[in-house]
Amino acid sequence: MPVWDDLVGQERVQTQLAAAARDADALVTAVSDGTPPPAASKMTHAWLFTGPPGSGRSTAARAFAAALQCTSPDRALGAEPGCGFCDGCHTTLVGTHADVEIVRTDLLSIGVKETRDLVRRAQLSPAVGRWQVIVLEDADRLTEGAGNVLLKAVEEPAPRTVWLLCAPSLEDVLPTIRSRCRHLTLRTPPVEAVAEVLVRRDGIEPAVAAVAARATQGHIGRARRLATDEAARSRRATVLKLPLRIDDVGGCLKAAQELVDAAAEDAKQVAEEVDTKETEELRAALGAAAGTGGRMPRGTAGVMKELEDRQKRRRTRTQRDSLDLALTDLTGFYRDVLALQLGSSVAIANEEIRPDLDRIARASGPERTLRRIEAIIACRDALDRNVAPLLAVEAMTMSLRAG
Repeated sequence: MPVWDDLVGQERVQTQLAAAARDADALVTAVSDGTPPPAASKMTHAWLFTGPPGSGRSTAARAFAAALQCTSPDRALGAEPGCGFCDGCHTTLVGTHADVEIVRTDLLSIGVKETRDLVRRAQLSPAVGRWQVIVLEDADRLTEGAGNVLLKAVEEPAPRTVWLLCAPSLEDVLPTIRSRCRHLTLRTPPVEAVAEVLVRRDGIEPAVAAVAARATQGHIGRARRLATDEAARSRRATVLKLPLRIDDVGGCLKAAQELVDAAAEDAKQVAEEVDTKETEELRAALGAAAGTGGRMPRGTAGVMKELEDRQKRRRTRTQRDSLDLALTDLTGFYRDVLALQLGSSVAIANEEIRPDLDRIARASGPERTLRRIEAIIACRDALDRNVAPLLAVEAMTMSLRAG
């Protein structure tokens, strides 16, 4: 199965990447054979993938990285790079290729130290592959200082190093960096295409896949989770009941508290799964005495404190991500209400709760619905500015009640 099969509804982007992979293959072949390189090449050293959440930015970057490392013998017979079966493709896609560094963060930002490590890695020649590839899945989380460190590496790249940056939009990346990258914009995949992928690749029942794809409006990752995780479906159903529970001030405050508590519980579950293991592994590496309460060697307190701080930042991001997902579902609810109020032909995302949508649509007008959507957006902005989650959500629920 070619690596491009993972891209859903991105035919234009796939065509551009496949052409660049062919030219990249020709460039490496020309260098190894001592022949002149192609006169005009669609390949470049830095790429920026942008698109809305769920569009498959990181999937496109990984597929391109795999095509660049493809070692299929069929290429000599004219086959396209990116077979999906050779060692180069396989190890890249599963994240174990020696010359492909895939960087994602579970923290709020990527700092200068981590970026300097990446820049040093980018200066190395490929060890076993055809290119040295750095995939930065969260380029929008680079701090200003980290962005300036990265700029130098993008300006003066090593001969066979490729940077693949992913971000929601151009505005999320420093202008000096994006001006030195080739930009590819991904679109939200069609609902039908997402449902087809869930059926074909995950073995999900067509009816369940169709509901999940429609409910998430083409977000591949969320659709897969919704179709396979009963707890995710239960949490989403609870969020979609919120507009029916804010008839008075008490209901607003209670709904806000429950929303924040659910996000905190998600963060706690992730912490329980990861933090304990990380802590024990580090204690063992530092030579702690056996057992959880074993004494630590002298001089290791700073390392343990650094791990604790990192875990705390990860819990904060997990809680924010969980809240953001709930707010996205809530926005979809009012988007459906607005479509009903305006008599739009747009498909309803939450068809399974049509009676609730009709009830809210009849009880108010489009102007109030727009103000409610604006209140949700304002809540997301407040969370981005580090406003206390409970205060931000309480302000939102009060605004939803007022309309």
